[in-house]
Amino acid sequence: MEKPKLWTKNFLSVSFASFFIFLVFYMLMVTLPIYISDELNGSGNVIGLNTAIFVLSAIIFRPFAGQWLESVGQKRVLLIGASIFLAGSVLYIATKSVLLLLLLRFFHGIGFGVATTATGGIIANVIPDQRRGEGMGYYSTFMNIAMVIGPFLGLSVVHGGNYTLLFSLAILFAVLALVCSITLSLTEEKKAQKVTAGFRLADLFEKTAMPIALIGFTLSIVYSAVLSFISIYSRELGLAETASFFFVVYAICLLLSRPFTGKWYDQYGANVVVYPSIFLFGVGILLLSQASTSFMLLVAGGIIGVGFGTLMSSFQSIAIQSAAPKRRGLAMATYFVLFDLGVAAGSFLLGILAAYIGYGSVYMVSSLIVFFSIGLYYLLQGRRVRKQLPDNGK
Repeated sequence: MEKPKLWTKNFLSVSFASFFIFLVFYMLMVTLPIYISDELNGSGNVIGLNTAIFVLSAIIFRPFAGQWLESVGQKRVLLIGASIFLAGSVLYIATKSVLLLLLLRFFHGIGFGVATTATGGIIANVIPDQRRGEGMGYYSTFMNIAMVIGPFLGLSVVHGGNYTLLFSLAILFAVLALVCSITLSLTEEKKAQKVTAGFRLADLFEKTAMPIALIGFTLSIVYSAVLSFISIYSRELGLAETASFFFVVYAICLLLSRPFTGKWYDQYGANVVVYPSIFLFGVGILLLSQASTSFMLLVAGGIIGVGFGTLMSSFQSIAIQSAAPKRRGLAMATYFVLFDLGVAAGSFLLGILAAYIGYGSVYMVSSLIVFFSIGLYYLLQGRRVRKQLPDNGK
């Protein structure tokens, strides 16, 4: 039996829209701390608030955006989010004070939260059920590539001191995200429902996605330590130059594994992919805690890339498959609310812990959290997962 087509116009449009949004996200995430310190004379507390406020606003608006996907329409919600995201990107050039920047970060986070919730909901319906694992894997790859290009491009520009060019690139990429959003052709837009009266918590969260979301929350705490501390940790080890290639190796290893892991997910079920991936993620973090050479650091990056990168797409697939078709967007929103919360909490709490025990020890503790998550996955999700059949979700 011939497989349904995966690489459709809508799949490419939403994947590239997500790519450009995350490209801006990662580019600004690594460069704004430098901008705050050098140009706005901001303190370390302000640098921390810069990320926390952005993530907080995304967390607040994700549940509402998930509900709006069903009541307002998927494409409309994406256009609204992408437009807000573009407006926020434009305003960076005119922001010359710490207070205004923090306000802008909250506003920009709204656009990010709404837009990425919409892309997650749309991709859940665009990918054929029979190719769910494979499709989510390739979709996540677009975000992984943005995670490599964004920091590299942003730091290259900032090292030249040209912040006008940096913010101009952010505007350009945000425009491209909006253009990709406009090109979507979603027939389900005609089925958008009216907003129901009253307020229920169930309208903002999808309970069937909570088990996998809680596991994602736990592992995102650990991943936040990689995002937040790898550059500082590498500098302490005398490997600052190697750090710039950490995520490059991460992405290369993930891309090499992607054609296999997605298909294995569809053929053999989630557990066959998830258990080894959690184990690899733990091994990668453990190796990172013991790194003393460039080789060890890069090998850790590659193992983490295969492990955590595969988990990201697999967990999203599980969240989607656990929900009814009309609740898939809300399921994705639920998953990412907890994932974002884990990143924010991890960056804050592990940062405090690092001040007492050091970054190497933080990674050692983090590896134990990952290995603990193998049991957590079994209890909350793994023992209930069966091999996904081709008609799953129908």
